[in-house]
Amino acid sequence: MPRQARLDAPGTLHHVIVRGIERRRIVDDRWDRRSFVSRLAQVSSDTETVIYAWVLMTNHAHILLRSGHHGLSRFMRRFLTGYAITYNLRHKRHGHLFQNRYKSIVCDEDAYFRELVRYIHLNPVRAKVVKNMSELDKYHWSGHSVLMGNLKHEWQDRDYVLSWFGDKEGEARRAYRKYVQDGIDEGSRPDLVGGGLVRSLGGWSQVLSLRRDNERVLADERVLGTGDFVQRVVREADERIKYQLGDNELGEKARQLIEQTCKDEEINPNELRMGSRRGRIARVRCQIAYQLVERYGFPLAEVARQLGVTTSAISKAISRLSRT
Repeated sequence: MPRQARLDAPGTLHHVIVRGIERRRIVDDRWDRRSFVSRLAQVSSDTETVIYAWVLMTNHAHILLRSGHHGLSRFMRRFLTGYAITYNLRHKRHGHLFQNRYKSIVCDEDAYFRELVRYIHLNPVRAKVVKNMSELDKYHWSGHSVLMGNLKHEWQDRDYVLSWFGDKEGEARRAYRKYVQDGIDEGSRPDLVGGGLVRSLGGWSQVLSLRRDNERVLADERVLGTGDFVQRVVREADERIKYQLGDNELGEKARQLIEQTCKDEEINPNELRMGSRRGRIARVRCQIAYQLVERYGFPLAEVARQLGVTTSAISKAISRLSRT
């Protein structure tokens, strides 16, 4: 099945999951962990991305966030690319560190916010990295210790999370901790890591059963919420794409931009698409890629296809321009 486009409207609540390629480690030691958290802090502040909950494990990480005005993709690209470059240089390695496509799930805040905070922060307990709640309270590589007041990270929105549990800080912190502790016996909670209503209803077999019984069920693997929430999120995403691209398909819009830019720069479009690395051609290719991704929200794979290079090459080009 082809991959679906991300639901990436600014201000959306996302549960993001990143994994090491082939489930390998993404951190080796305390220095790597500090680098990961530092990068998360810097890029979330730069992009006005709000972080509510997070946990860093050995080969994966979870983040509950609200995307900034540039959307999720820009934040994740800067965050993951920057960390991977630092990690590779330090450990003298090459190639991808993360799986090519991180998982992002748009979440119904009213229904799932508290549960997601708890699920994410209980990862070290479920993995037996910490033995009990007392150890979790002081665990440095999770947002739980920030909520408990044992660690300070200004970039994590501690106040908003605690406001879900009480009006006064002490009361809210105690209620939050009890809520987290009560969730230890719930296990892995696969319904919170993707699949939207499909997961909530108990899998595709249950969804299909309801459909056979003529009950209207809308499900989307990219969304965690009820049918009405799924419908609203998907509709808003479709409207955003139509607003950005009008009635044109992605490929046609990309070709128009490429041809016009090549005309302005007096470059042969065929030479551009043949992967030439000549200075001027490479520079124009980077500029086109940056516009397609940052201005129009094109997927990296589509931009790479239109420009005749790899997705990795596009990602690196955009990362370079983003830092200038």
